[in-house]
Amino acid sequence: MRDREAAAPGRQGRRLSTKETAELLGVKAETVYAYVSRGQLSSRREPGGRGSTFDAKEVEALARRNRRQTGGSSNTGGELSVRTGITLIDKDRYYFRGVDATELAARYSYEEITEWLWTGELRPGIRFTAPEASVAVARRAVDALPEHSGPTDRLRVATIAAATADPLRFDLSEDAVLGTGRTLIPTLVAALPPMRHDHRDEGPLAHRLWARLTGRAPDEESLRALDTALGLLVDHDLAASTLAVRVAASARAHAYAAVSAGLGVLEGPLHGAASGLAHRLLLDVLDRGTAAPVVADELRAGRRVPGLGHRLYPGEDPRASALFALLKQVPGAAPALAAAHDIVTTTARHTPLHANVDLALAVLTVSSGMPASAGETVFAIARTAGWIAHTLEEYEEHPLRMRPSGRYVGARPPQPLPG
Repeated sequence: MRDREAAAPGRQGRRLSTKETAELLGVKAETVYAYVSRGQLSSRREPGGRGSTFDAKEVEALARRNRRQTGGSSNTGGELSVRTGITLIDKDRYYFRGVDATELAARYSYEEITEWLWTGELRPGIRFTAPEASVAVARRAVDALPEHSGPTDRLRVATIAAATADPLRFDLSEDAVLGTGRTLIPTLVAALPPMRHDHRDEGPLAHRLWARLTGRAPDEESLRALDTALGLLVDHDLAASTLAVRVAASARAHAYAAVSAGLGVLEGPLHGAASGLAHRLLLDVLDRGTAAPVVADELRAGRRVPGLGHRLYPGEDPRASALFALLKQVPGAAPALAAAHDIVTTTARHTPLHANVDLALAVLTVSSGMPASAGETVFAIARTAGWIAHTLEEYEEHPLRMRPSGRYVGARPPQPLPG
């Protein structure tokens, strides 16, 4: 066997074979050539040689970058590991930059939590305001959509429209991206059609959003519950939509495009739209007076009961616990809370599943007279802050690193031409 020390990439002028390069990088030979095709490695054929060789120093530099990007650990089991300093999920708790997220949401507003997530600094009383030009173009674009368009359709179109009104969107510096975040989020809220004639586009963002979700007059407890829901949902590590955002940012797409990528994934029924399914389930339970026949219908149809269970939490979703505690103080929320409890206890006879944030969000939307799609809107607005945070973080990494290698399982070439 060749001495590993002799093959170490620190030697002056040392050229490595494909096999040696693959061993030192901990990848397959096919991945080595993928690095070459992406411009991360250069190769050379030696005179009279049978294969490609690689500069040892270049390989060592790539190995160091890979170690930094994976936190010094390798990816196993087909899962992508991405270094992040934004959110930590640990057992039945989660933390924003090391601080308990539920405690942040209990004490601070959505905008204050967002600033903490973006900068690691707290700015008490901060308010996000949208430029008039950005709001005008976003509203025109949203108003042109068909009436049956869903909330994510509207938000995605508003994001693209806002991007066209920002000639500096290609500036990826931290200050520029933070500026984008502080104006895009209120623009998205302002672009949604109001459901109250006496709405005012000022004050905390949760107050402005309320008028886009329901025609009911707000009370202090309900506004606090909505603001807390936004704060709880700001980020949740590498959820599917957040991964899409980081892929876009890895390709150095501007912040608007990265947010648009997240919105595209969010529309799936297993992600942002899940609260709408829980909303309809709650209404059905309230209509029938008991959860038993409703749960039975879901199980008979082979569907999982919405609003229950979370793959990251063995117990109750901490976001649900925090929101349920606040909803007990909301006038008129008692029937929906009782229905949610009935769903959990009925299902627990068969499967020990706990409530997740989608069920708690459904209690808020049902008790506030909001449509089933309102939870999706709350989720999308809230999570835009997290997407901006991950965009900023990804811009600091090596570009185009979010490029897994495909494992080809098709017919082996060469194959005859079709026809």
